[in-house]
Amino acid sequence: MNLRSSNKILAQAAIILFLFWVIALILLTRPLLNNQQSEFSNDVLQRLSKAVSELEILKVRNQELQWILTNFSHEAQSGKINENVVERLRSTLEDKIRVPISFGVLEKKLVGSPSKEYEVKRRAIFRGVQEIWYFVQQELEKLKKKGHDQSAPELASLIQEILNSGKEHEIVLLNDLQELSSMEGHDAWRTTESRALSDLVQRRLHYLQNPVDCSKARKLVCNLNKSCGYGCQIHHAAYCFIMAYATKRTLILNSKKWRYHRGGWEKVFLPLSDTCTDPSGLDRSNWPGTNETQVIELPIVDMLSPRPPFLPLAIPRDLSERMIRLHGDPQVWWIGQFMKYLLRYQPETQKMLDQAKEKMNFKTPVVGVHVRRTDKVGTEAAFHSIDEYMLFVADFFNKLEMKEKVAARRVYLASDDPSVLPEAKKKYPDYEFLGDVSIAKGAAVATRYTDSSLRGILVDIHMLAHSDYLVCTFSSQVCRLAYEIMQTLHPDASSKFKSLDDIYYYGGQGPHQQTAIYSHKAHRTGEISMEAGDVLGIAGNHWDGYSKGINERTKQSGLYPSFKAVDKYNIVDFPVYNEVAVAA
Repeated sequence: MNLRSSNKILAQAAIILFLFWVIALILLTRPLLNNQQSEFSNDVLQRLSKAVSELEILKVRNQELQWILTNFSHEAQSGKINENVVERLRSTLEDKIRVPISFGVLEKKLVGSPSKEYEVKRRAIFRGVQEIWYFVQQELEKLKKKGHDQSAPELASLIQEILNSGKEHEIVLLNDLQELSSMEGHDAWRTTESRALSDLVQRRLHYLQNPVDCSKARKLVCNLNKSCGYGCQIHHAAYCFIMAYATKRTLILNSKKWRYHRGGWEKVFLPLSDTCTDPSGLDRSNWPGTNETQVIELPIVDMLSPRPPFLPLAIPRDLSERMIRLHGDPQVWWIGQFMKYLLRYQPETQKMLDQAKEKMNFKTPVVGVHVRRTDKVGTEAAFHSIDEYMLFVADFFNKLEMKEKVAARRVYLASDDPSVLPEAKKKYPDYEFLGDVSIAKGAAVATRYTDSSLRGILVDIHMLAHSDYLVCTFSSQVCRLAYEIMQTLHPDASSKFKSLDDIYYYGGQGPHQQTAIYSHKAHRTGEISMEAGDVLGIAGNHWDGYSKGINERTKQSGLYPSFKAVDKYNIVDFPVYNEVAVAA
């Protein structure tokens, strides 16, 4: 038995063993996590009893596997490959690891609403599967590169086989997780709760924006014309709206001679108020003013001083429990609610979007891809080839095709570089690309502030947000805006994206922190140590199993395993709007 074959068996054993235990963990903890149910059915109790018995078998076999793998590893390192050990390992993998875990047929039932802890843990398992694959994939890619560099094509080929097999395991496991989520019977609750919570926020915003007497209303005036692109300006307007909500002031959006439409905001979107658009008042002041000042003028977020605690990524305390229970990224959900109110289309705008959708035959399943180039590359973002995006497009469809037949691999491709769409069509003939080169031409810096450019960016963002999955770079405002809008179209679309660079952020945001849930000792240069409970300022996810940040206790900056930390939500006291009923 040569070293190559031995390494292959060892690698396969490690991957199969890990994935086997992940699946077992999910199946075993699934009924236990739902602490909302006071009684289990006889069927569930029988399945749990059987699970306990099977768990004992798994423990014994796991101990045996661990012994074999340890022995094998020592033999391999010493250069003495024991044929008996190899054959025993192979036999164990083939004959013993396939333990049937039969919980019985899971039926889709309506079982009430899940607990917050259940929903948080369910999403954590999903993210954990992704993070371990990021790690395994990147480490194997490094080994494959070494194989090529050292002229060892057999090693590189072996590693590619492991990568392909591992990816299939990940896809199946993520599909199983989604099916389990549906089988629990909580989908109806998620849909109902999403609508109810969104409706509550929208009614609060309507109340805020429509005071009985505009002449006496406290107001916050915001100038739309920030010197930046469309996505940046929309985020500026949303920041103003969040500030208005937090100070309980009616937002007056000054959009005269808007760079994107000389007619102003109301030519594209519905007015923010039916009763109050007059910025005048008895007295006015620049931010922060006082509680008694009737009109306060707000600067851009970059110039805001003092900075209040309710800037993104803060979420309101009175809604936080419901938001965290419902959504995988409640911070983005909260911002999405302001986008939902802001970006209500005028009938003509809606008609234009509907016609564009019909003309290009936009329909699901479809992946939205946004390739940002021009002024971003080299300044705020690195260059990414179309191939990098298409890797994750292929992943999406590979995963989908394991569940259902896909008639066409459809991609909506948006870019500010007109060469991207023709390149994609040429390189990927098996995909159906939707998009418009004229939109990309209009997005160029020289022609960005025109009516045709505005129509183009509206179409792009609308289609990207309505895609089933989004592949883009979060360094782009357009990408983040589409992702925010996407959250308003689903109960929880927090995992329906892949960013090639940054994690989600909001320009001018407060600190983005995480909490370490497991201790970690640095193993190599560049890593940092942490104890459970440490607060980490996260700078980014490297999408290789590691995130970068600073340990605020030790002041060390560096890499740490992503799965060992979770977001620390900034929960802040916002007005509770008692004037608006919780239920409509």
